[in-house]
Parts: sequence; structure tokens; C-alpha cells
Amino acid sequence: MTDAPAADALATVVREEWGRLTSLLLARFRRLDLVEDALADAVETAARRWDRDGIPDNPGGWLHTAARRRVLDRLRAESMAQRKVPLLVVEAEGREGSPVLADPGDLVEDDLLRLVLMCTHPALDPAAASALALRLVLGVSTADIARLFLVPEATMAARVTRAKRKIVTAGIPFAVPSADVLPDRLDSVAQTAYLAFTAGYAPGSGPDAVRTGLAGEAIRLVRVVLRLRPDEPVLLALLALMLLQHSRRDARVDAEGAIVLLPDQDRSRWHRDEIDEGVALAHSPALSGPLTVQAAGYAVQAAIAVEHATAPTADATRWDVIVARYDDLVALAPTPSARLARAVAVAEAQGPRAGLAALAGLDDDLAHSHRLPSVRAELLARADALAEADAAYAVAIERCGNDAERALLKERRAALHERHP
Repeated sequence: MTDAPAADALATVVREEWGRLTSLLLARFRRLDLVEDALADAVETAARRWDRDGIPDNPGGWLHTAARRRVLDRLRAESMAQRKVPLLVVEAEGREGSPVLADPGDLVEDDLLRLVLMCTHPALDPAAASALALRLVLGVSTADIARLFLVPEATMAARVTRAKRKIVTAGIPFAVPSADVLPDRLDSVAQTAYLAFTAGYAPGSGPDAVRTGLAGEAIRLVRVVLRLRPDEPVLLALLALMLLQHSRRDARVDAEGAIVLLPDQDRSRWHRDEIDEGVALAHSPALSGPLTVQAAGYAVQAAIAVEHATAPTADATRWDVIVARYDDLVALAPTPSARLARAVAVAEAQGPRAGLAALAGLDDDLAHSHRLPSVRAELLARADALAEADAAYAVAIERCGNDAERALLKERRAALHERHP
């Protein structure tokens, strides 16, 4: 059995570097089936050997080397059996430098964008394409992707599996498209970046309160695409939203890694340069004309973020304006997440009972989410319905898969018990 240090090290490298490792191997071999099997075999081998031999100095490099060798072994076996791919084996063995992708030469030199474009092939459903890119390229776990899409993990696992199977069986190439296809894939790329950013600031599982590295990579991806499409409204609005949210990263957790809620954050730790850039982008002339639903949704969320970022104190927040913005967002796309966020704003503007009323009808849509019962618990506590609040906290704690969020929920439930022993 793997000891705790080795197991922890392996869990960390899988969580933080799976996407990068997948990207490197796909860039070299362009065989999704072999890459996934090889990485899984490498992790299984590491679980046995790191306990015995010690944790390597470069765990990610160790997994990459082991997986690469496994792919080459499989290619040799296929070559012997079918006599069809010997040149691919020779070519792969000879590439010891940076991976080379089949690039027509007119797209920006950025591996992350290339691989996201590969995953967002038009033959795939846009939602499935984004889920596939999140899993393969950015390393977001299937459980966390399921939470982003508000579906059970088994459902998302099946969707991702079907998408991968379609790529393999239909022979969709893992090749870099030319720049002229970017407009057709722009919405999927933007959605992928948005979901990756959300996963960074609301991890559904694991120990971290925030994963700023994942959020930062999502921002970088949008900046890269924006260099290709500098006046694209969907990108301008999305980058504004991301920067305004990202500006608060240093104030979101305390020295022990515990979550600090927005009203309690030290606003002097917010990054003013990012706020200024985000506000400027949110007021871009390109966002003043007719917008697609997706671009308009990001623009409205950016406008909400501007209200939070520019309020001098928590008490000075213009909650009535924020409620109006959420009304606009719900009118555009009445998603459960938007309706839940609107209910929180209504509670701040009009009181907890109004917020509770705004939660009506969300239980079926958010049946697996811990956020609905956690919001309900907080509002019930404010309304002095302590027994019902306690029951709602229990549901939220049971559903929550993130250690830091669960700790916060337990802390708030304990405070409730102090009020009503």
C-alpha cells in the first residue's frame, strides 16, 4: 500500500499536471486512445514504485517519461501486428525536443490554444467539446466538470466517453486547424475558458479553496485568442469578467488557506491594475452594440463584477443595481446558477425572506449542488429560522466535495449552534 507522502505527491501531480501531460503526449502522438491508457498505466505504476523507490525529484516528468514509453511500446506492438505504423514509431522516438504539431503556419504559436481548438471540433456537440477540452487539456476532473454543468458525475463521464469515442471511431484528427476556422469555434473556446476559470475559483472537489493557476491559464487563453480577434465582443466581455474576479485572488483565503467571504475581504489586497483593466474592457465600445446571447451574458456578469470591484466598502455595494443586472442575466439565460446568484443579491437588497422566496423552484435543477442548501441555510439563519437552517447546513455539508468549502460550512453551522444550543 502506498504511504501517505507518496500517495499525496501522486494525487497532487495528477490533479495539477494531468492536462499538461495529456497535451504533451497528444501533441506528439495524436492518438487519444493510446495517450489516455498510457497515462493511466503510468499513474498505476507510480502508485507502486514511488512507495518503494521514493518520490522522484520531478514527479510530472517521471509520469511523462513512463507514459511516453508506454505509448511507444503500444505503437511497436501495433507495428508488429499490422505493419502499418513503423514510421510513426521512428518519428516519435526521434523527437526529444519540444513537441511539434501539424500546424499550417497561420495560427498563433500557443500549444494550449491549439489543443483546445482540436477538442472543439465542429463534429462534436459544443457542450461535449468544452467538457472534453476541460478534461484532456486543462486537467479538470470529471466530477468537477459535472458540477459545472449541473449534472451527476456518471452522466458527465458518459458524455466525455462518448466524445472521445467519436473522435477515435470517426477518425477526427488531432490536428491544428487553420486560423480561418477560429470564428466557427470561438464560442466553444470562450465557453471552455469560462468554465475553466469557474473551476479555478469554485473547485468542486479537493483541498484547495481556489486554484489560481487554472484561473490564470484560462485568462491567458482568452488573451491569446484576443490577439487574433482583437475586437471580438465575446472575448472582451469575458476577459473583463475574468480580470475583475481574478483581481481579488489574494484576499479570497487567509494565511491558513481558509475561505474569506467577499464582505470580509481586505480590499487593499485586491489588484487595482486588473480592476482598472477589467472596468475599461467592460466599457469597450464593441460591447455597446447588438451582442450574441453568450457575449451579452458575459457582459452582464462583468457589469456585476464592476459593481463589486468599485464599491469602496462592502456596505457601499449597490445591491439594487446588482439585482437589476441579475434580472437582465436571467432574462438572457435563466440558468439555475444565475437564478441562485440573483437570489443572493435579492437577499442583500431586500432581506433574507425575499431571498428565500427567490430560491423557489431551484431544488430540482440543483439537486446535486451544495450551493443551494448552503445559501438557503445562510438566509434561514439570518431570518432566525435556526432549526431549518441547521437542516439545510447538514444537506450542504453532505453534498460538498471541496474540503475548504466544507470546513467553512461546518464553521457556520457550529456558530449557528452557539446561537441556539
